[in-house]
Amino acid sequence: MDAVASPKTAPAPKANQHETLMANSRVTFEDKVIEKIAAICAQNVDGILGMDGSMMDNLTETFSSGENLTKGISAEVGEKQLAIDMDVFLEFDSNAQAIFKQLCDKISAQIERMTGLQLVELNMHVKDVLTKREWQKR
Repeated sequence: MDAVASPKTAPAPKANQHETLMANSRVTFEDKVIEKIAAICAQNVDGILGMDGSMMDNLTETFSSGENLTKGISAEVGEKQLAIDMDVFLEFDSNAQAIFKQLCDKISAQIERMTGLQLVELNMHVKDVLTKREWQKR
């Protein structure tokens, strides 16, 4: 009869080892990750036609294979909190205050859900108001 060796079982990790690990560890996020989350949220807000980037953003977009999703968005990320600035184009005849509230709600909820960070400041700077026809001609 062949003897079957039972594998040695490792001792179960102690609760305080896990607590020590968590106390000495952290998750961090690049600013561009937060900017991308904000950009995707903004795409789902009616009345926002798009973002306006800096000259550098526009140059990057020209030489890249696609649209720069985060153009016109900048984020400052701390350990527990963050702030976002956005330059946007709004659709003519839209309610800027309602759009801003919806944008704040969407970005804040998504940031907290995905990162655990708290959005403490969101600044939406309206660069222009355009009709859909004007926007499509750009």
